[in-house]
Amino acid sequence: MHLIDTRIMHDPDGWKIDFLGDDGDAVTVRVAGCADIDANQAVERARAVMVQLTAFGTRGGGRSVNQYDAASNGNFDDDQPLLDSRH
Repeated sequence: MHLIDTRIMHDPDGWKIDFLGDDGDAVTVRVAGCADIDANQAVERARAVMVQLTAFGTRGGGRSVNQYDAASNGNFDDDQPLLDSRH
C-alpha cells in the first residue's frame, strides 16, 4: 500500500486517523481519550500504533528485537550484527 492521503477527524471519544492507499486499501486508527493532543500529535501516535502492529505475525507474534527492527522492512544486512548484540 502506498499512502496517498491521511484524513484526521476529532470526536468526543478521541481521534480517528484514516491512512488511504493508492489501491483503495485503508487503515483506520482510533486514538482514544486524547483531549490534550493536537492533530499532528494524534497522527504521530497513530503511526506508532501501526509500527507496533508491523511486528504482528513475525517471530510468532513476538515483540521486535529492537527499535530498528520495529521500523525495519525486514531486510537486514546478513554481514552486520543486530543492534545491541553481544558475543
